[in-house]
Amino acid sequence: MIKSIDATQRTLLAGIGLATLLIWALVIGDLARGGRPDPPSLRAAAILLDGPWRFHTGDDPRWADANTDDRDWEILDLTAKPGSHDGDVGLPDYVSGWMAHGHPGYAGYAWYRRVVDVPAAPASWEILGPTLVEDGYEIYWNGRLLGGSGRLGPHPRVVGTRPMAFQLPADAAGARGVLAVRAFAIPRAKPGAAGGGLHSAPILAPRPVADGLHRAHWSRTIAGYVVDVAEPLAMFALIGLAIWRLPHSSHRGFLAFACLALALTAARRLNNALVAWTDLIDLQTYSWMAKFMWMPTVAAWAMAWNRWPGRPWRSLDVLAIAIMLAQIVGVAAQAAGMTSFSRFASIALLVAVSARIARGGPMRVLALVSLALITVSFFGGELLDPIGVPGIWFPFGIGVSRTQYLYAVLAPLLAVLVVQTVGAARPPVRR
Repeated sequence: MIKSIDATQRTLLAGIGLATLLIWALVIGDLARGGRPDPPSLRAAAILLDGPWRFHTGDDPRWADANTDDRDWEILDLTAKPGSHDGDVGLPDYVSGWMAHGHPGYAGYAWYRRVVDVPAAPASWEILGPTLVEDGYEIYWNGRLLGGSGRLGPHPRVVGTRPMAFQLPADAAGARGVLAVRAFAIPRAKPGAAGGGLHSAPILAPRPVADGLHRAHWSRTIAGYVVDVAEPLAMFALIGLAIWRLPHSSHRGFLAFACLALALTAARRLNNALVAWTDLIDLQTYSWMAKFMWMPTVAAWAMAWNRWPGRPWRSLDVLAIAIMLAQIVGVAAQAAGMTSFSRFASIALLVAVSARIARGGPMRVLALVSLALITVSFFGGELLDPIGVPGIWFPFGIGVSRTQYLYAVLAPLLAVLVVQTVGAARPPVRR
């Protein structure tokens, strides 16, 4: 019986190793592909609409009209510095928003306008929408709405900005028109110093050049969040493995709470891709989930590891729940001091659980390394920022966060732990 279990473990461990290497290879390949710059031949045939734009805060539908007198509007330059990119995905041609141009902390509507001369070429022309906007926008040509990101109006619903293409009217070729962009930024408790509005300029391009650039921009956007899909899928697979092996495991309590923690962690990571690629989640919902989802996730991890050495200590479970409630109250009440204290309390709790694991139990080193990775992933601001560890690296020109690196190591380690708990504490078979 033990021999069959050992054979199953060896097979599962080999599968974990192969699956890990395959996932890493696929992700690295997508990062390398998405991080390539736009094809030079396509960019040479397109026109980046940077330079000075007329800019005005507030909102008035008449500002879309080509005949609007905008001579007294501000001038805002959308020319990016060479090699500039945003600090998250690595999107090129990045410029600061209106908060860095005389409107610090401003949220709500604002308009951008400029005159555009469309070349007289025998082709249909498209406007490639800006790939980074805080937070929603609509784009107009001579007062005609071409489209936009999100839904603006009295009750805006803003979503993540992604590559979009808008076709100009057939009579635009060889003509001069006014391009107007209506932007909306949602209020934030702590707005960035460079936030608000357009962070890149639209692009004017003929088809099929526009189609090629649109595909290149989507490739970069997919690569920017591919890790946020690969790692949650790996976590869901790990949950399936844990449930499958649960009846044969010596650590059933640990696996049960770890499945809950993995589900919450995976959902939290997957939200990034959902908001970047789809309209399923609006930014307000995403912001709310980002504020609160980590709290029950940390509590679930603490309660899972409290069961690793054997019988859980009830006092640690109670502390995990109490700290979680304190965190929820602190964030909801915008009490920074309470939130900061409760975060350090979580770190102390996880350290206490680590000390308990270190005193005894199976696979202590592997368990401690896994718990350390979890702790650092949730509290990098407190543990890594002070020693200067960057929050995001840019391999191949695409942003990959330190949390994603940590999870890339954590997932296979947890899979090994799950497999190794099968038969780890079984009594010997009598002959």
